[in-house]
Amino acid sequence: QVQLVESGGGLVQPGGSLRLSCVVSGSIFSLKAMGWYRQAPGKQRELVAAVTSDGNTDYTDSVKGRFTISRDNAKNTVYLQMNSLKPEDTAVYYCNVRYLTYAWPWGQGTQVTVSS
Repeated sequence: QVQLVESGGGLVQPGGSLRLSCVVSGSIFSLKAMGWYRQAPGKQRELVAAVTSDGNTDYTDSVKGRFTISRDNAKNTVYLQMNSLKPEDTAVYYCNVRYLTYAWPWGQGTQVTVSS
């Protein structure tokens, strides 16, 4: 059974930074393209960043230049470095495989709140 454990969220002022981590257990992590997703209140979950098994990255337009996704296959971990945070980045952040046709069970997510 695959388990996803996200961490690193919190309350931060606009312009601040956070680094999210997601540890994956129970699967061949290194072979999977991974994604960070977020869901704001009243909105659908959206993909914000993705990284292939060999490190190629892609971002939704609203976070380009501010967020950086990376992975450490030795640690079965995917990261999301978030800089220049804006109030509209407030959401619960989740990780999962990039292509949700093959989604693993969702973790609990980590709350990111950007507010002064």
